[in-house]
Amino acid sequence: MQQHGLGISSPGAMHAVEWESRVDMNRLRTDRIERMRDELRRSELGALLLFDQNNIRYATGTHIGNWARDKFFRCVLVMQDHDPILWDIGSAAKKHRLFAPWFDEDSWRAGISSWRGSIPEDVGVERTNAARVAGILHDAGLAGEPVGIDIVELPVLFALQGEGLEVRDAQGLMQRARRIKTADEIALLDQAAGLVDGVYEELFRYMRAGVRENDCVALVNRLLYERGSEEVENVNAISGERCSPHPHVFSDRSLRQWDTAYFDIMHSLNGYRTCYYRTFNVGGATQAQVDAYKRAREFIDRAIAEVKPGATSADVIQHFPAAHEFGFEDEEEAFGLQYCHGIGLSAWEQPLMSRYHSHEYPVEIEEGMVFALETYWPTEDGSAAARIEEEVVVTADGARIITRFPADELLVTGIQYWRGADLAVPASLEGVGFSQATMPVPSGNGAQTTQTAGATR
Repeated sequence: MQQHGLGISSPGAMHAVEWESRVDMNRLRTDRIERMRDELRRSELGALLLFDQNNIRYATGTHIGNWARDKFFRCVLVMQDHDPILWDIGSAAKKHRLFAPWFDEDSWRAGISSWRGSIPEDVGVERTNAARVAGILHDAGLAGEPVGIDIVELPVLFALQGEGLEVRDAQGLMQRARRIKTADEIALLDQAAGLVDGVYEELFRYMRAGVRENDCVALVNRLLYERGSEEVENVNAISGERCSPHPHVFSDRSLRQWDTAYFDIMHSLNGYRTCYYRTFNVGGATQAQVDAYKRAREFIDRAIAEVKPGATSADVIQHFPAAHEFGFEDEEEAFGLQYCHGIGLSAWEQPLMSRYHSHEYPVEIEEGMVFALETYWPTEDGSAAARIEEEVVVTADGARIITRFPADELLVTGIQYWRGADLAVPASLEGVGFSQATMPVPSGNGAQTTQTAGATR
């Protein structure tokens, strides 16, 4: 019997039922805050003051939507031996007190920021908030202890320093806390990828000549939200000559026969994200396009084969091509095309591996990490390029791939075009109006090509 750990007997099922053990949200929240506290105890910091939405969710299990991501009115104070204190927009704080019983009611407080400077600094919002934080730290016996912050607006930083607080960086601490995923987190990441598996199935059937990149983006967004996605962060849709160099944004370009098109689908399910590229051709494929895809596939397969506990990021990225091999001056210019990045509540977590830095600064791969590997390779004439991405869970035995839509070979979408073969007319067709048999014949590169078959009716 397959074991999934921590009593998750059905990690792929999305909703709680009484007759099967699935993701345990209470355990998820408890494990996350304990990982944070463990890192805090190992650090020189007395407390954390976090403004990043994903860090706030990791600490509190709260979420009020992507609209709040750039407002910076939400922040959470985390101390070793106290429940976190979250300042949130007023009605959300009231809602948390009603429906978030995992922390004491006093954890949920109404708060306000300058809304990125919309409220003038002389109103004193930043100074008021800084005084509140300093008072809580004093009452908790943490006065004089350094405070770690992940991201911050400068007026807020200056106000905290004005209260005598020593501010230090906490991004690294939070990356370490989130680097190894719990069984519940892995199950949610697997489920998020599973939604995209199904969406790629529909996208593959939808693609044909005349469909625009933005049509594909609209389809993916609709399907994900209909099937339970919490947020569609981004859908890249890149086709034809736009494939090289990679522009990282979709357009209104129409797909045409023999186009290469690649897609990246980034969304979250219960907060846990995907970064999931696939490449297709429309109607047929040239040998150059097939060859480019094979190169990209070889890079990613060799890199995945290195993934196991105890290996390092240097072992993985040695299989990625150098920047000058595919048309870039240096690794900084090529960054983001051949690399790996952790995935969790964010699509940018540790470990991050690239030729830019991982040879000189390797990190150890550990069981429980979840990360994506991305490769890219253009055709020789630069008219097209292939892009492949796989998400993997690091297990004791190596990498387990959780992105399951087929990507071993270049798949061709749209109407399949066929070529008639010059063969003798089978006896069964003689006398029924056929002067030449029509047979489907592959073009030899995984695509199907078409010519008029020469049959008469």
